[in-house]
Amino acid sequence: MFSEFLNIIFKSIKLDKSLYSDNKNFGEASIYYAVIIILLTSLISTVPGSAFTQHMSTAFGISDHKGPSIRSILIISFFVWLIKTTYLYFFGVVIFRSKSTKCSFRKLLTLVAYANAPFIFYIFIFDISLIYLTFIPYVWYCVTLIIGVKEALKYENYFKSIILTLAPQIIFFTWFLSQFSSVSNVTLS
Repeated sequence: MFSEFLNIIFKSIKLDKSLYSDNKNFGEASIYYAVIIILLTSLISTVPGSAFTQHMSTAFGISDHKGPSIRSILIISFFVWLIKTTYLYFFGVVIFRSKSTKCSFRKLLTLVAYANAPFIFYIFIFDISLIYLTFIPYVWYCVTLIIGVKEALKYENYFKSIILTLAPQIIFFTWFLSQFSSVSNVTLS
């Protein structure tokens, strides 16, 4: 049981396509593995978060600032997990399905959790000087999710999977740049 769980994590980290195409990895115990991965990565994400909070507190002279509670971190993590899965299910299975797409919400829920495995490396970001390394597990997560979505939804190429997976980030980045450019175009009279 534990060896199967570690095998799932290692396959996810290695970007192994067989993790998502093998139905054995989405059996009865898979939802429990998914919940454990979400719990584990949520708790590990507090390590770089606390380093950042501690640095910002000392930089701005705030001595009594505390970070978010473990309960709120876990609730938000599960909420984001459900939102991300609902988004992928709605756009990937309902709207932009391929001819051979047969994927349940439960399978996508498990897939999104398996793709979170690279966030385990957040444990190594314990100092503010390492905070920029948070982008490496995040990019790794995005690549893992792209591979998983392509395999689970049976898309012919990676283009549809990339657009589906990265659309929220692209929209946010576009909005951010538009806000930034509108601020720079303001003239004072």
